[in-house]
Amino acid sequence: MKKIRLTGEQLITGPGALDALGSLEFTRAMIVTGGRSLFRNGTIDRAKALLEPHGAVEVLDGIGANPTRDQVERGLAAMRAFSPDLVVAMGGGSPIDAAKAMLLFYEWPALNFENVFSTPLPEKRTKTRFVAVPSTSGTASEVTHVTVITFPEISQKLAIKTEALRPDIAILDGEICLSLPAHIAAETGMDALTHAIECYTNRSKETFTDLLARGAIEGIFEWLPRSVAAGDLESRQRMHEYACMAGMAFSNAGLGMVHGISHAFSAFYNTAHGLANAVILPYVLDYNRQDPWVAGELDRLSAALGGDVVEKVRALSHEVGIPACLRDAGIPEADFLRDEAQLIAGAMLGSTKVNPIPMTPETIAPIVRAAYYGS
Repeated sequence: MKKIRLTGEQLITGPGALDALGSLEFTRAMIVTGGRSLFRNGTIDRAKALLEPHGAVEVLDGIGANPTRDQVERGLAAMRAFSPDLVVAMGGGSPIDAAKAMLLFYEWPALNFENVFSTPLPEKRTKTRFVAVPSTSGTASEVTHVTVITFPEISQKLAIKTEALRPDIAILDGEICLSLPAHIAAETGMDALTHAIECYTNRSKETFTDLLARGAIEGIFEWLPRSVAAGDLESRQRMHEYACMAGMAFSNAGLGMVHGISHAFSAFYNTAHGLANAVILPYVLDYNRQDPWVAGELDRLSAALGGDVVEKVRALSHEVGIPACLRDAGIPEADFLRDEAQLIAGAMLGSTKVNPIPMTPETIAPIVRAAYYGS
């Protein structure tokens, strides 16, 4: 028996879906966002205009690309001072993940980063509604029960998981993505493809997640090149929806070693999550396909896509401008050689534990090196 949950209360999708904010009831709403992009394209002002007739609104911004413990704690202090009963996280996966952690500690003051990894976590929020409005099509944090936080002091990214983190409402409005730069569309789109393929080759998958992941894979191969090259509304909306489908799938079935290695590099070098996943994905697939079951699943995908799926991943990455290795992504070789042992240790954490082939530091080390050097 397996319990499957695909989203919170509602998934609202389509151009103009942001207007749903105007129907929410609340007293005090806090918007959590990242840098300045959503201010520049008018999305934050539009959200405030929709919300302000119903109650007080405050904006918390400045969440970085890989949200850190310090950013969460600073945001939590602002949240406690404002006392919202509605939180609207807007932006990429980073502000949504940061808002999740803030909300967990806001709702349950006894929880903090010192005990959250060793304490049974509550499953349902009681005082705050949570709305997620992604502006990138990658992490699908808007429908998952997970947040990933970076701890620079120990060079690790760690995940917190509980149903209390899953947003009540997810809003997928492709209009918000129209100003997304092509390279961000590429990196986040390849992040979504990684989610879908790792889920599809995870032994915990079943019928529902299998079909969601496969549909997302086929859709991303079809629509990501156009989303990067043209950035029109149809392709950006389609990518939004396929990325969300991938999130629904992996939040129930799990991921794999790509994410374990990716988190290690992001924690050390602040490498964008989607970029790291995109670079690492084909190296892990080449390794995992030695397993007969994984090879069979990849063969099924290859048949559906009309060619070897691993080579198609490489071709798609090249087409949308993803570098072939992590060295070419800007990580200096001297830094990699200095940190290699710790990177290997970090890569063994998190999703590597559910890789379809059980890994050891000795077996993962050549994959880490291959992903760095492109060998």
